Amino acid sequence: MQCGADGTTVAPMNAPLPTAAPSPQERAARQDQVVQALLQVLPAQALLWHTEDTTPYECDGLTAYRQRPLAVCLPETEAQVQAVLRTCHRLGVPVVARGTGTGLSGGAMPHAMGVILSLARFNRILAIDPASRTARVQCGVRNLAISEAAAPYGLYYAPDPSSQIACTIGGNIAENSGGVHCLKYGLTVHNVMRVRGFTAEGEEVTFGSEALDAPGYDLLAAVIGSEGMLAVAIEVTVKLVPKPQLARCIMASFDSVRKAGDAVAAVIAAGIIPAGLEMMDKPMTAAVEDYVHAGYDLTAEAILLCESDGTPEEVEEEIGRMSAVLQSAGATALAVSQSEAERMRFWSGRKNAFPASGRISPDYMCMDSTIPRKRLADILLAIQDMEKKYGLRCCNVFHAGDGNLHPLILFDANDADQLHRAEQFGADIMKTSVAFGGAITGEHGVGVEKLASMREQFTDAELQQMEGLKRAFDPQGLLNPGKVIPTPNRCGDMGMMKAVQGALSRA
Repeated sequence: MQCGADGTTVAPMNAPLPTAAPSPQERAARQDQVVQALLQVLPAQALLWHTEDTTPYECDGLTAYRQRPLAVCLPETEAQVQAVLRTCHRLGVPVVARGTGTGLSGGAMPHAMGVILSLARFNRILAIDPASRTARVQCGVRNLAISEAAAPYGLYYAPDPSSQIACTIGGNIAENSGGVHCLKYGLTVHNVMRVRGFTAEGEEVTFGSEALDAPGYDLLAAVIGSEGMLAVAIEVTVKLVPKPQLARCIMASFDSVRKAGDAVAAVIAAGIIPAGLEMMDKPMTAAVEDYVHAGYDLTAEAILLCESDGTPEEVEEEIGRMSAVLQSAGATALAVSQSEAERMRFWSGRKNAFPASGRISPDYMCMDSTIPRKRLADILLAIQDMEKKYGLRCCNVFHAGDGNLHPLILFDANDADQLHRAEQFGADIMKTSVAFGGAITGEHGVGVEKLASMREQFTDAELQQMEGLKRAFDPQGLLNPGKVIPTPNRCGDMGMMKAVQGALSRA
């Protein structure tokens, strides 16, 4: 968003041309127009527009920022999706695609004068091909459901975000999601072969191919992680990998975050690529242990979870090498899983970090930045200083292997001052991450949460290039406007919630 000299907001440059904020009467008239047009292409039961029906869609997992749409579309066929997009394009109505709403950056927050295109009903697994090790699925299929369907063939889908029991593959495409095993097996972009969907105009488009190459420009990686701004994904072909014969996990305790951070760099420097390498600080381990009783060492200042998978011989050798490196790095205790049940128990704490944090605070803001592995300890110590500066607690959990941070800032959104301090805290983490040679996001996306922080990482010229790509796909700026790409002037101290809602209501 852009802040003027007087503190007022104007629309982000990727939104339709700004107008004055609509009055209730104008909004009602526009809503009636849009609903009547959509009822011509959708059955009545597939369209929601009453307040009590649209309120559940007013936010995603970033619950501090909320906005009701004019209507929510619930299509069941591709023809209906295409018709909705064509209708909205004709009327100049913004469209925000949504899966199950588990995103954490406000990427699925509605537009005040737009519609939500819910794709939750596109939840069929269309084909599992064990010979080519691929699965073809609709965009609303849950991440974990792919692995469940592939299990009888000894295969699974590797990217495993903590929300995998609920998040959809379409949302994973939008945010380029990762998970605890992304170090060895890669992010969504490394595990998807083909995406088929529609442009803002309703034109069918395909990115990538199920073959080794595809004709034309290679735009698959541009669409993955584009946060629903370029096209609406409908069908996805993903890669499957063989289930390892064995997996074991080391839980390593450290008496300082510096030693734990240095241990991560030491493991990678030793030429070891663990299947998973995660880090949690003491406040986080205390929160999850009270919730799931994973057996964590509550005396440690930080713990590492280091997993090895493969053949029994490979796992035994790698566990031995990792144990030696961790001990040399100063580990005060090591526990190695002796059964699959114990391994899953070790991971249960990490997988439940977010809900565990929700038990100890009314609200939390889960940040998402990436830094070089060698700076892990530096950012943790900097965050400890920020806790004192902003007077708020923070629990930390990291995809340590690839330097992807997930600090959870604890606050009460009902207290405007706490919300403001949480926003400042989060912006400070982003700024510090960039100063340490990192990036402002790893897998959660920019959405509305990190609009201002985009200015920390990218120049005006780079942002204009992003805008050029956006306009090439969506000249009218109707797909998810007001997200990701800020204007040349970043906002100052104005609260993000006020600024975002002002910008979206004017777009």
